Amino acid sequence: MESKTLLEIAVKAAESKRAEGITALDMQKISLMADYFLIMEANSSRQVKAIADEIIDKMAENDVTIRDVEGKDGANWILIDLGDVVVHVFQKEQRSHYNLEKLWSDAPTVDLSQWVEAEA
Repeated sequence: MESKTLLEIAVKAAESKRAEGITALDMQKISLMADYFLIMEANSSRQVKAIADEIIDKMAENDVTIRDVEGKDGANWILIDLGDVVVHVFQKEQRSHYNLEKLWSDAPTVDLSQWVEAEA
């Protein structure tokens, strides 16, 4: 499956569980690690888990192999490795602490407006 399609499935799944601040970084010219980093946040560990579970479920429905899931026990930061797309689901404080957007500031952001409802 194309990495952009993986990204779309993950974004829509996260959106359906009310993930906030959904951002995607295009890593294709920056890193060999993945094509995209998908970063989002939630207000509680329960919501972090719910978002991650929804993404995992939607990948299973689309026969996508999940390489690894890290951080489900603490649910402060759950990383889902989909190969070409790496998903980071943070609690708000963890996201600002690690600030992946700044760390990878050379990576352009991806326009997700077609998949995400505008925040009011």
